[in-house]
Amino acid sequence: MKTRLSLRIIFAGVLLLLLNGCATSPQTGGGPLVGTWTNSLGAVWTIKADNTFEVVNPKRHIWGNITVAGDTVTIQETGGKAAKGCHGPGVYKFSRTSGNTLAFTLVKDSCKERIKNVTLAWHRK
Repeated sequence: MKTRLSLRIIFAGVLLLLLNGCATSPQTGGGPLVGTWTNSLGAVWTIKADNTFEVVNPKRHIWGNITVAGDTVTIQETGGKAAKGCHGPGVYKFSRTSGNTLAFTLVKDSCKERIKNVTLAWHRK
């Protein structure tokens, strides 16, 4: 009987350690945003699992980092040919309107060109 109780206690301890590890591990990758997306302006946005991105459109080639927290994404360019006033972060809410469609709603961004592009519907390429 003591052996059974000891095994239960050990099992419960291991289970708690596993649950704690899952709860405290950082989110990996852009999750639901990962993939290659295109919009009606011809921009191609590739979001990688390492939280980096690259945007190519007829006027620009930009790359940077994203941070995803729940349904909010922060976009920060780190290189390329950004438009005037587009060197700070942009914050957006996102939703997957279907398996192949991604939509963004502006939270805060001072970059007019990024707002114009990001808030369009994006379709998986």
